[in-house]
Amino acid sequence: MRRAVLLASLGVGFLSGCGGGVALSRERLEDLRAQGVAPDSVYLVDLPGYELAEQSMSVYKDEGFQTFYYSSEGRQVWFGVDRGAFGDDVCQESPLHDAGPVTAPILCEFDEVGWYRTNGPRHEYAITDAGHVIRISGLVADVDRVRLKEAMAGVRQVAGDGVPVTSSPGGPAAGPVDR
Repeated sequence: MRRAVLLASLGVGFLSGCGGGVALSRERLEDLRAQGVAPDSVYLVDLPGYELAEQSMSVYKDEGFQTFYYSSEGRQVWFGVDRGAFGDDVCQESPLHDAGPVTAPILCEFDEVGWYRTNGPRHEYAITDAGHVIRISGLVADVDRVRLKEAMAGVRQVAGDGVPVTSSPGGPAAGPVDR
């Protein structure tokens, strides 16, 4: 709770219950576009026990989207979307967000949701949807694999009006993936 109070005092706002289909305001979407975020790169997930930190939303790489989710205990999870392809051939070559030692091996495992990857103390899920690579990453000590997997299974793209688009059951990875 102390971390949440600190974040609030620093101006980090939370969009609670984003998993319930809460829409982003038109102003927030316009701000993201002004930063260079492509409108089709904005996705959201439900992450039980974590809240979306709306003020952390920003451009990722050239025109992608990134944000953080925080727990009341101060744990954080990174979520990012960028254009590109992902598959077995790049799984071990593409670094995890904020990965530990560069020499630590990246281990990859494909399951019904996407690629589960580990590198030192961090782990993540990566999936593809409509020409985007969508990743959710955190410390193993901060979030377990089940939560990451459940979040990615329900990932949804946010429409131009700010309303999350309902995805197919199982999320985008339930359909064809670059495998």
